[in-house]
Order: sequence, then structure tokens, then C-alpha cells
Amino acid sequence: MAITLYELAGRDPELRFSPYCWRIRLALAHKGLTAKTVPWRFTEKAKLAFSGSERVPVLVDGGKPVSDSWVIANYLDTAYDLHPPLLGGTPAHLRFLNAWTDGVVHPLLARLVMSDIHAILAPEDQDYFRSTRERAFGKTLEAVVADRETTGAAAFRAALAPVRTVLKAQPWLGGEAHDYADYILLGSLQWARCVSRFALLAEDDPVAEWHARGLALFDGLLAGARRA
Repeated sequence: MAITLYELAGRDPELRFSPYCWRIRLALAHKGLTAKTVPWRFTEKAKLAFSGSERVPVLVDGGKPVSDSWVIANYLDTAYDLHPPLLGGTPAHLRFLNAWTDGVVHPLLARLVMSDIHAILAPEDQDYFRSTRERAFGKTLEAVVADRETTGAAAFRAALAPVRTVLKAQPWLGGEAHDYADYILLGSLQWARCVSRFALLAEDDPVAEWHARGLALFDGLLAGARRA
């Protein structure tokens, strides 16, 4: 049956930048599935009313809506169990990685790209984004990223120490082959890559080498994405 994926878009409808949507793009590619993608913007809450969710990703498979990237990944592994396993048979450790990325990596990434995100949004989304994010951070978007060249970048890179430890022992976070463990963090880095030209990683960082291999997966799915 036809699969549709609603994705966060900027002013340019082809610029898709949600880390959670990129996780599902990679998950679909892993499963050998294709989907029609639909751009969605922050102020288009009504567009998702049918799903019961106010945010993306929302996947519709044969008329059935599924929301939240973690729930969607588990759905795909169950619904398409004859395709290559996505969660590696041990989703418990992936749940931790998912939570660590969302709770630790994303706040640090946000300190590097918040003002860049605002710049790529449609005009109708810019006021919403600025007001909600400045309320959350307690400062202007410009102040959020003010130290990104120094302490901001250093804090982000330091937080990836556990990733480097894993990559010393195996080529992918998923082990000998890539799986959803890799797609979680690749999706987050793609978030920043699509909206900003800021250099997240040092060239000699093992995470950068892993990221380069990730960009090449699935015929360059990530590498070929529209960027700001």
C-alpha cells in the first residue's frame, strides 16, 4: 500500500530539516520502502489533525496514521518484518540512545543552529519559532548561538565522547552493519547540516569519518538533500 510521510519544511518546501523526519527517511530506505513526502510547517497544525498529532513526523500507511519517530520505527519493523531488521532485535538499548540523543545532543546542537533555523523558515513560521524558542531558552536566538564558535562547539563535541568509544570497537553504532542506532544520530546531524554551514565536527574526529560514511548510505540520501 502507499506510504506518505509528512515532514517539516522551511520556506523552500524542498528543504526538509527535522531530525526526527530524517530518522524515518533513513528507516524507510533501510526497509527498502518508498514514500510520498508532504511538506509541513510549524504553523500548519490543522494539516495534521487527522493523525491526532501536532508535530511531524507523521507516517500514513494504507490509510493508517502513525506519529512519533520512535513509534514509527517500531511500527515499520513490525509491519514489514520480512524486510531487513531495523532495530537489531534489541530495541531496549536503542530506546536509551534515542533518549540520550534527544535529551543531551539536541540541546547542544540547538546552541549552534537556532538562529540559522529561523533564517530558513517561511515568514509565517518565523514569529512562532522565535517566540516559542526564546521563551524556552530564556534569551534571544542570537544570544543562544553567541558562543557557538567557542564553548558551544566544544560542549557539543565533548558530548559525543561515548560515540567515539563505540566507533573504536565497531564501524557502525549498530555493530558491523548500520541500523536505527546510526539513523538516530545521523538524523540529528542532518538537522544541523540542512539549515546551517557551521562546522559541527573537527576533520580528524572519528565521528566525522562515520558521518561521511553515513552521508553516502542509500545512494547518498542524506548527502543529496536540499540545504540552506
